[in-house]
Amino acid sequence: MPQNERAHEAKESRATSSIVWFEIPADNPERAKTFYGALFGWKIEKFPGMADYWHIDTGGGDNTVDGGLMTRKYPQQPITNYVAVPSVDEAAAKAEQLGGTICKPKTAVPQMGYFVVCRDTEGNEFALWEKNERAS
Repeated sequence: MPQNERAHEAKESRATSSIVWFEIPADNPERAKTFYGALFGWKIEKFPGMADYWHIDTGGGDNTVDGGLMTRKYPQQPITNYVAVPSVDEAAAKAEQLGGTICKPKTAVPQMGYFVVCRDTEGNEFALWEKNERAS
């Protein structure tokens, strides 16, 4: 088997850890909605049942990442990418073993899943996401 075919098979056999959601913090959410809506054509609507949070529909198909717009919680709060993992508990433990830190422990999003916010070895924040419809 040619080397490029073996590499392709190996890549397909690994669990995919793709970005599945992003969050943009804003000092002025209305201004940010106008900016991103005009720049990218995104539809940004209030997220039902959540204060100070809006759903960003990026306009792609079902396999396209959408996101959230939120009121900034602290100065210099960065954009956060959420990466899908089979288990946030296992991935968070591995992140710590590799020198990362946990910024926000496992948190449930009822009937959707769990997330953990981490910081990598370079000071960048990201989140782990475990889909689980039984989350509460």
